[in-house]
Amino acid sequence: MSKPPRVLTIAGSAAGGSAGIQADLKTFQELDVYGMSVITAIVARHPETNKNVHPQTMEAIEAQYATAVEQVGIDALKTGMLFSKEVILKTSKIIKSSVTDHIVIDPVMVGKLDSKLLEDDAIEAMKSELFPLASIITPNMPEASFLLDDRKLNKVDDLKQAAIDLHKLGPKYVLVKGGRLKGPAIDVLYDGKSFITYEAPRIDTVHTSGAGCTYSAAITAQLAKGKMMAEAVELAKKFVTTAIAYGFSYTAKVGPTYHAALRVKGESHSIIVQ
Repeated sequence: MSKPPRVLTIAGSAAGGSAGIQADLKTFQELDVYGMSVITAIVARHPETNKNVHPQTMEAIEAQYATAVEQVGIDALKTGMLFSKEVILKTSKIIKSSVTDHIVIDPVMVGKLDSKLLEDDAIEAMKSELFPLASIITPNMPEASFLLDDRKLNKVDDLKQAAIDLHKLGPKYVLVKGGRLKGPAIDVLYDGKSFITYEAPRIDTVHTSGAGCTYSAAITAQLAKGKMMAEAVELAKKFVTTAIAYGFSYTAKVGPTYHAALRVKGESHSIIVQ
């Protein structure tokens, strides 16, 4: 029996199930890779204290990683919400000790409902310690803007310049996601020399919670399965676009993307690659 590739996510746990660790593991399962997790914090709003992020201890983070490595091993690794400088430095140390070359860094900073998911002093640590270790970083427009000192991003050329400048921080590839542009959903991939753009139809829905986590998790899964970066991004964009197309909600709040959509609905949205 052939065994599926092994993929680890280091991220926050989203109690609502739409994002973070939960979105990552659902994506891994749908794409037939073996998913494992290191939970950095629990994201859930307390009804009385209003506290939204509940960090885990360094000991708990170390224990989770050591267990995953000892029991299973790792073929690819991604990060999501790391929250603090301390966790970022610990994650950098973990990545340096890892045997995989497939490192996907999703610089999660703000949640869909504008909840703050990264402390102020963690930004520089992420840029200086984590980005140089990355096979690819996957910022959305607000994250790219924030990383570039609140630069305004309004068109595809702005995304390309952002990718050039973020590449200078050390990652092998930069994927700037243009989900908030008007018109089609265009993302820009840059390897330090040339660009590839990926264009998908814009889906008219507010139910996109966890879309960024799902996208980066899908890229990680495809890299673990041996795909080259450009194809991994293309396949991941098809997966997340289909998941967004069938997004739903159980309440009046913003709902999740539907991770099983590609399998259950049996269709994939076409992507224009240039």
